[in-house]
Amino acid sequence: MEKYSNELVVCVVNAGFSQNVMEAARAAGARGGTVLRARGSANPEAEEFFDISIQPDKELVLIVVSSEIKDEVLKTIYQEAGLGREAQGIAFSMPVSRSTTLPDSPEKAASAGE
Repeated sequence: MEKYSNELVVCVVNAGFSQNVMEAARAAGARGGTVLRARGSANPEAEEFFDISIQPDKELVLIVVSSEIKDEVLKTIYQEAGLGREAQGIAFSMPVSRSTTLPDSPEKAASAGE
């Protein structure tokens, strides 16, 4: 099995709780993330099965972290924003096979295109 150096941590929480997720992730070593607004589409059976009320307005938090800290980031997010909390978050990770970053300056951008 191929080992990846980075993982994408994805967390879905009730609207208004993305900051809780980011604070937890940063406490575990993450540097930043991206928040997207989303809308859930769970059916009534899911609410009954999990014994929770599902709020349709969600926030999706995307965080790329080193594979070395992925487990700690997921654990910390779950403790602060998991299903047992008001955020009712779920989180998972996926391997990142390739990535690129934006250059820090216009000079680096120009040299990268050469």
